[in-house]
Amino acid sequence: MTESGKETILFVDDEESILDITGEYFRHKGYRVLTAENGREALAVLDAHAVDCCFTDINMPGMDGLELAEEIHKRDLSIPVVVMTGFPSLENTLSTLKNGVVDFLVKPVKLEQMELCVRRVFRERELLVKNMILAKEVEGKARLQALNDELTAKVEELNIMNRIMDDFSSFSSSEALFKKVTETAVAISGAEAARFFIVSDALEAPIEMAASDASGGASRNGLALFGSDFGRLVMEAVEEKVPTLISQNFRIKHFLTPLDSVVLVPLTIREKSLGVLVATRGEGRGCFDERHVYHLSFMTQKAAANVENVALYENIYDNLFSTLSALVKAVEARDFYTNQHSNRVAEIAVVLGREMGCSKEELDILHFAGRLHDIGKIGIRDDILLKPEALTDEEFEKIKKHPDIGADIVGQLGLWDREAQIIRHHHERFDGSGYPDGLHGEAIPLLARILSVADAFDAMASGRTYRKKMSLAKVTEIIRQGSGMQFDPRVVDAYLTIVDSESVAFFEELGVEK
Repeated sequence: MTESGKETILFVDDEESILDITGEYFRHKGYRVLTAENGREALAVLDAHAVDCCFTDINMPGMDGLELAEEIHKRDLSIPVVVMTGFPSLENTLSTLKNGVVDFLVKPVKLEQMELCVRRVFRERELLVKNMILAKEVEGKARLQALNDELTAKVEELNIMNRIMDDFSSFSSSEALFKKVTETAVAISGAEAARFFIVSDALEAPIEMAASDASGGASRNGLALFGSDFGRLVMEAVEEKVPTLISQNFRIKHFLTPLDSVVLVPLTIREKSLGVLVATRGEGRGCFDERHVYHLSFMTQKAAANVENVALYENIYDNLFSTLSALVKAVEARDFYTNQHSNRVAEIAVVLGREMGCSKEELDILHFAGRLHDIGKIGIRDDILLKPEALTDEEFEKIKKHPDIGADIVGQLGLWDREAQIIRHHHERFDGSGYPDGLHGEAIPLLARILSVADAFDAMASGRTYRKKMSLAKVTEIIRQGSGMQFDPRVVDAYLTIVDSESVAFFEELGVEK
């Protein structure tokens, strides 16, 4: 403490605005404030002034915050150092421990939070000074170890809370969100497995929506695995609306698969229970404690806030897709011969994608892009689009604009960037002679290459004003001949596999003649 009786705080940050705001705030609170813009400047301040506490940013030019902390503690172990960073990481957190940092704050830090930290730091500083004296004695070693253990536990706690805060910020589907809830539950609680159940007054039993275990291979079979009594336990948690911890209980010991411990945490939105997170430890795996219940409860609260956002997103998504589908129907209604063309292209594209091993997400993109691939034709005049005879070069150039128009329509919504890309490039050719960009080979997105084959297939297998529809054999021969030129050979091979194995039933459903 300085001669004036005020504690002196040194703030070190390369952002002048932060120094101005924090300096003004703590001066108003009665502290003496010193500032520095980097580590080396801070050491000069320490040489000239007595300092009681130091707040420092990590990332600064010249000498970073961790190096500064190390230098401060070489000079005076009694000066507590608090590190602030906008980019927390496990590596940074562990480094702070090595350098004797007493707290770790994540930017943006509220001034009130900093003030609470200052008060606690000064209280702990008195204990630290005492501990430094006691360290000279044998019993002081135990006290220092306890302090270090407490600090280590706090860092671990901060890591867990930061992970929870970061994990639920960017999901666009409820399915992915619930899966992340179970994965995070396993990671932060040491659970053998975690499951999320949807509950409703209309349901006789909970429905399992997601499951994860430590090995990453959990399947959705909680009710079958543990028995109907397990389901009743889940429903009871909904009625209670509070987290429940059960350990070494006679009831859970006699499930179909015995358990040592269970935590049930309702996920509640606006005082209504949507579902229950269940974390379990099997027989012989030990019990959960109150700390695990707290972490899981905090996580479900964080997830609940995002469930509403996801539900709103999914509702907007469905409404927009319905609107765009209506536009496609309007385009197809202009021409009897292309009626339902987009639906058939989407169906064929999904079958091709499945044969090529596409993921569920990619199949969803194919279905979406297939349904909307010709939406850009709404910008083409009827006298060109419906012309029964061959188009002039000038008219064909206008037709070639429809992939760009369609991609722009979909892309303007900001929800379907990959889908817009597929729509833009579904008329590219493998040999580079397609449009609109003349992409070649692998430069064409894979899903666009798949959609190209599906689109060409249906165009040939459907009737037009200027020709009759072709037979399956004729279409297949043309697609085979186009391999490596118009079409990706891999997609053609997948098409031929489908034709050889299941074509009759599948293509007859589409109205294709043999």
